[in-house]
Amino acid sequence: MALILSAIVSGCTPSRPHYLREPGELRTYVDSQIQIEYPDVQTESLDEVTKTKSPITLSKPDFDKPWDLTLQEAVQTALRNSKVIRNLGSVTPFGFADGLSGRTAGATTVYDPAIFETDPRSGVLAALAEFDAQFTTSMFWQKSDRPQNVSTSEFGFVPFNYQQDQGQIDMSLSKKAATGTQFSLRNQTIYDQNNRGFGRALPSDWYTAIEGEVNHPLLRGNGTMVNRIPLLLARINTDVSVAMFESAVRNMVLDIENTYWDLYTAYRNLEAAKIARDSAQVTWKIAYEKMVGGIETAQAEAQAQEQYFFFQAQVETAWNDLLKAEQSMRWLMGLSPTDGRVIRPSDEPAQAKVVFDWQQSHEEALIRSVELRQQKWSIKRRELELKLARHNTLPQVNLVAMYRWLGYGDQLIGSRNGLDFVAPDSNAVEGLTSGNYQEFRVGIDIRPPKFGARAEFAALRNAELNLKRDVARLEDMELNTSHLLTTAMKGLDYTHRQAQLHYNRWAISKKEVDSAVALYRGGKTTLDQVLQSQRRHAQAQTDYYRALGSYSKAIADVHYRKGSLLNYNDIHLSEGQWPDKAYDDAMERARQRDAGRYMDYGFTRPGVISSGVASEEDVNLDPQPQIADPDVQKKRLEQPQPAEVQSEPELEVGESDVDVVLNLPDYSLDL
Repeated sequence: MALILSAIVSGCTPSRPHYLREPGELRTYVDSQIQIEYPDVQTESLDEVTKTKSPITLSKPDFDKPWDLTLQEAVQTALRNSKVIRNLGSVTPFGFADGLSGRTAGATTVYDPAIFETDPRSGVLAALAEFDAQFTTSMFWQKSDRPQNVSTSEFGFVPFNYQQDQGQIDMSLSKKAATGTQFSLRNQTIYDQNNRGFGRALPSDWYTAIEGEVNHPLLRGNGTMVNRIPLLLARINTDVSVAMFESAVRNMVLDIENTYWDLYTAYRNLEAAKIARDSAQVTWKIAYEKMVGGIETAQAEAQAQEQYFFFQAQVETAWNDLLKAEQSMRWLMGLSPTDGRVIRPSDEPAQAKVVFDWQQSHEEALIRSVELRQQKWSIKRRELELKLARHNTLPQVNLVAMYRWLGYGDQLIGSRNGLDFVAPDSNAVEGLTSGNYQEFRVGIDIRPPKFGARAEFAALRNAELNLKRDVARLEDMELNTSHLLTTAMKGLDYTHRQAQLHYNRWAISKKEVDSAVALYRGGKTTLDQVLQSQRRHAQAQTDYYRALGSYSKAIADVHYRKGSLLNYNDIHLSEGQWPDKAYDDAMERARQRDAGRYMDYGFTRPGVISSGVASEEDVNLDPQPQIADPDVQKKRLEQPQPAEVQSEPELEVGESDVDVVLNLPDYSLDL
């Protein structure tokens, strides 16, 4: 009664179980399924990462020394440090480092061609494995003990309880030939012992047989071409990966060239800003002296002071742009962001006019373009897929021939005693090798497609459409290549003419500044004329060096569009070094083939899918531009030409020479 009352009062409230050894710490309790964890991976970081120094900023512009760097050295350093091929396209507008960390995972690496080559599913070696010999074996032992549906009183020769010990060994060696023929060699050995005494001369026996089988396709699957198509497709994938790697290297080299000249332009802009600032400081000093002497107003002196601080701000902006360009250059070269040095370009941009022959450049672009080569490989892939789809519409008709030698015996192996089965002590191997028992089978295995062959013809039509689409894409890509090369040629001519015009502006504005300053000193002109002339002079100098850098970038862009950028920078791609054992094996295989007899398969040989190694030296085109003859150029053009860029404006003694090797500016924020 008390238990019933207690149950009614407590209701259905569940109770937790009690454990005798419960410590109460709950060390294994987990209250969440997913949380942020760090992988147990130990890798050694690069020295460029671990030895990075504090960045150079406007507030802390100190560094150890400048690093005079040529364009060739920059390219070599970048190639040497680029296991991952970098390009500025991976930098997002959100920030330099944000783009790098987000895109590196999908960037091209030096390992990509080898990874495609060794892919276990679609690589060349995986396709070759289809023709490798295959050995299989199986061994089983079976013991049976079961009652039989027999009446022991009426039929006493069959035991009521059937008992058997049976062992079986199967071995097979098969290989597929390039023609599609399947060769098989099999051996089967069976041991049988049971209690069925009716009609059995021996309580146990051994059976062994060796058989050879040839399965040759007559229609579908017949021929070296169709059987080698998977291998050719795998090889095309490798060739496409090599072309993608080449395009990534080419893009990186173009980014290096552009960044190099951007850095050069940044140094020149900083130099121009410093010259303008120093000139404005002199003007400010003159205006201040005149204001003290009562010749000039305070408003004019404040205007000159504002001009000075304007150019001081331009100096800081130019210095910041220089640091940005220098950091981009470091990233492309695989260097640390800061190592105590500041990269300083030592090469001067091209000034002479460069002329490319249009017809040769156009033909060269259509031949050397990496993108066009990739698309042509895609077309070749589609052609092979079309052949395979057309071939798969055929019925599968195989000619099968099998021949077997077999032997029975009381023992499996023993001395040759001349005893035949079923004599005691006879052995199965002797019966096999005697050749007394032979069997064969010949036939045709026919497996046509389903009625209507709807799937096969759909695959054929799909392959035809894919081929037509890729051919149309190639035509459009060739048209696009022509347009891009035309744009590059126009840009080359435009940037050179702009460099000439801005140089003339710079030279004339220098004379204007000198004249305005002299007149202002003598009180023959106003301060506004001096300040405006100084700004025009600074802008003209900046525009000239920007146009000069753009001209060098335009030359690289023409080489980029016509596919000769790597050759222009003396860069050649080649396979990495193999182990010495690989070269020894290749030499031994070559000696074996030379010692053998050459057999021409004739019509069974697969068609050609490659026209040979893509070597830039094999192109019968002149990849080098020509320097225009000034005399001939003058005769061709009727309008007067601006001054040549080789000349330079006359500068006063004490000012920096604009065409000497760049010196790192002695930057200071002090007035």
